[in-house]
Parts: sequence; C-alpha cells; structure tokens
Amino acid sequence: MDAVTPPLRVGLIGYGLAGSVFHAPLIAATEGLALDTVVTSDPARQAQVRDEHGDGVRTVASAGELLARADALDLVVIASPNRTHVDLARRALEAGLPVVVDKPLAPTAAEAEELAALAEERGLLLSAFQNRRWDNDFLTLSALLDEGALGDTVWRFESRFERWRPKPKGGWRESGDPADVGGLLYDLGSHLVDQALTLFGPVGSVYAESVVRRAGAEADDDTFIALTHANGVRSHLWMSATAAQLGPRFRVLGSEAAYVKYGLDPQEAALREGERPGGDGPWGVEPESARGTLGALDEARAVPTLPGDYPAYYAAVATALREGTAPPVTAAEAAEALRVLEAARTSAREGRTVSLA
Repeated sequence: MDAVTPPLRVGLIGYGLAGSVFHAPLIAATEGLALDTVVTSDPARQAQVRDEHGDGVRTVASAGELLARADALDLVVIASPNRTHVDLARRALEAGLPVVVDKPLAPTAAEAEELAALAEERGLLLSAFQNRRWDNDFLTLSALLDEGALGDTVWRFESRFERWRPKPKGGWRESGDPADVGGLLYDLGSHLVDQALTLFGPVGSVYAESVVRRAGAEADDDTFIALTHANGVRSHLWMSATAAQLGPRFRVLGSEAAYVKYGLDPQEAALREGERPGGDGPWGVEPESARGTLGALDEARAVPTLPGDYPAYYAAVATALREGTAPPVTAAEAAEALRVLEAARTSAREGRTVSLA
C-alpha cells in the first residue's frame, strides 16, 4: 500500500467466536485495512476488544450506532448470529457501505439473491466469508487437480467435517428454531458445499440424510449430502458432531490416483490460541507427519501440503474495494451454495433426490 493512502476503515458487527477468532485478527493483519469499530453490547467483550486491539478501536453497543457513522467507514463485516445476517446486510448496503457477511450469507438462496441485487444496484461489494477455500488441504488438492495428478477424470470427491461432541453445547448454532438457521447442514455444510462447487462446478441433483442423534439436541448433528455435478463428478459430504473416530478430511478418487488427507488445517487452532498472521513464525504450515498421500495402493506417497492462507481473503477484499475487481467470494456463489443446501434439506425431509437441473 502507498504510504500516503489511508487504510480502509472496517466496522465489525459481532465479537463472538466468528468476530473475535476469525474476522478481527485477519482484518488487523491485512495491509490496507484497519479495524475501526466493533459492535458488541457485552461489557466483557468490549474489554476483550480493547485488550486485543488497543484503545484505538472503538466499541459501540448496537448496529444502529455503527451505521449512524457510515460516512466514517469503508466496509462493514457482519459476524453476528445467522438470523441477523439479512437484515444487517440490507441496512448496511442501504447506508452505502460495502459488506462482508460470515457464512451463510442468508437462510435462503432467494434472500441472498435479493441482497446481491441490492448491492449491484448500489454499486457496492457484497461477499460471503468462506475462509475454508484457503485451507491448506483445499489449496493442495486444487493444485493437484490443476496438475492432473489424479488422472484425466475425478470420480468421487469425499469431504468430511467430523467432531466428537456427544453432549450438545447449546446456543443458537444448535437451536431448533428455523429462524436461527442452526444445525450442521448450514454451519459446516456451508463450507463443504462451497468447496465442492468451487472444485467441480454446478450440481444437477442432491440427495441428503439428516438426523438429530444426541439427547437434548434440537438441530441436525449428523448429516450426509451426495451431489451429482453437471460434469459427472460425485461429491459425498459428511458433517457430524457424533463421530467417535474421525474419517479422512479428504478422499478423492481419480482415474489414475487418489488423494487422501487426514486432519484439519492448523489456522483455526492457531487463531484460537492467540497466534496471528504476520508474526515471527510461519503461518498455516503443518508438520510433515500430517501430509496427505497421493497415488494408488502401495505406490501412494506422501505429498507436501501447501500452507494455508486465510489472510488471502481479506487481502482480496481490500484489492476489490480499491480497484473495483470482483470479491474473492461473490454473492452469486453464496446463493448457489444455499440453493444446494435448501435442496439437501428438502431431500432429507422428504426422502428423495432433488433435481436442480
């Protein structure tokens, strides 16, 4: 960034898990962006903001207070509970501000498309935060596919986000109220579906199974989705809180080789521990022992995993705002993923395959 160019001022709505662990640290680490204001009504979280980002970052108790200062901001990031995403995004766009919304952008594809139309009408950026496109394993798999390392054809893409949480934690993410947009289908499924669409393109049909397994749980906690892509690739996606032993994060079967990778990208754990991009050590790098394998049967070999790069998302947002380029994740892409998630919910409820063709 040119020394005379002031940074873009960012207002962040929400300082729970998403706001404090992901958005605020990544915004603060991005050249050309400056965290200006955080919305949280919780005094403890207001103190946390000051401790973690200094007295130069102001806190306000409501989104209304933030939007009243719209002229003093260049971007609003919405990291509040899912039920608030559409209303807050609409209000920010109507106030003339570009917007980033934590996934899912909206409860439905139709609402996402309405927000996209409003952003286009106002000439404003609207993007969904899909950080898992910059996971180390996803970047590695993307590179292997570009090289043709699995062969001319990919037959099946298997992807899992599995956890062992036999007792519900509670909170809106596990709420059974449809307005809360809780459950794993929309939480972890938002990532899994976005990755599948990014790698293999549009989907023609969707089949899903979704269950509430744990005593006291209200929302789906064990869900499977099967996608048939227009190019013939089959994506099988699992999201579960009830997996006492975890399957591979990726198992991708091609005409000449397979890629199998266990374990999660290390960036989330590092952020939770207070580590920050741009520090003294490397970022997004895992130990060699965690590498995935590529090949067939006994000929499979370990392949290096590319570093994860969550900071790339906000760097691309800053570029898009300054240069007028497309955001790293578009509202149209978010709407397409929501269309698949809605079809999955219908499939699981009605016990049938849903066509999107």
